[in-house]
Amino acid sequence: MLRAIVTGGASGIGAAAATVLRERGARVVVLDRDAEEGDDAIRVDVTDAPGVDTAVAEAISRLGGLDVLVNNAGIGAAGTVEDNPDEEWHRVYDVNVVGMVRVTRAALPALRESSCASIVNTCSVAATAGLPQRALYSASKGAVLSLTLAMAADHVGEGIRVNCVNPGTADTPWVGRLLDAAEDSAAERAALEARQPIGRLVSAREVAAAIAYLASPATASTTGTILHVDGGAQNLRLRK
Repeated sequence: MLRAIVTGGASGIGAAAATVLRERGARVVVLDRDAEEGDDAIRVDVTDAPGVDTAVAEAISRLGGLDVLVNNAGIGAAGTVEDNPDEEWHRVYDVNVVGMVRVTRAALPALRESSCASIVNTCSVAATAGLPQRALYSASKGAVLSLTLAMAADHVGEGIRVNCVNPGTADTPWVGRLLDAAEDSAAERAALEARQPIGRLVSAREVAAAIAYLASPATASTTGTILHVDGGAQNLRLRK
């Protein structure tokens, strides 16, 4: 039975990942600043270094070890390089990049003890495809992609696999808030759906299935891989 930690697991892709992993037999502890405290959930903000150390140690204690870390906690940002002040750049990087570093650093000693250790980072198609009005978010996810590859190289000799998933625009609460804030939410949703060749938003569960695939010992030869779950947005250019 795999033992897993999922950050940002209270909603969206993280919640779906925790559900899918449990359905496949894993024991999961969720870390999230909005989590309802319980046996399988710990409330912590990934920008709080001491809090992260304590929460990860507690999760590992409850699980009796650790095999899988899903670094999913993240926040969004909209706008061009002119639109976000320095403080917002620092805040988004602190969550999306340094938060991932904090959790991983705390989890590594336990992962080194596992015979099937796997880290899966949630990245984004924004890391590899230029999207309008996403300068800050894209930059942070570009850092996540590079971090994933560097981590994979650093830890492959220790038997720890590191991969990431690159979702397209997913039907999550964050995207829902963006749509609610748009002048014409129906038109904005249609535009987001149209930019993905499958013609719809990606579901959180579809991304979760990809996370579970990369986390599985069945993919023991897969490391340093970027798995796109984006409805074809990265690689397909369809004729209209």
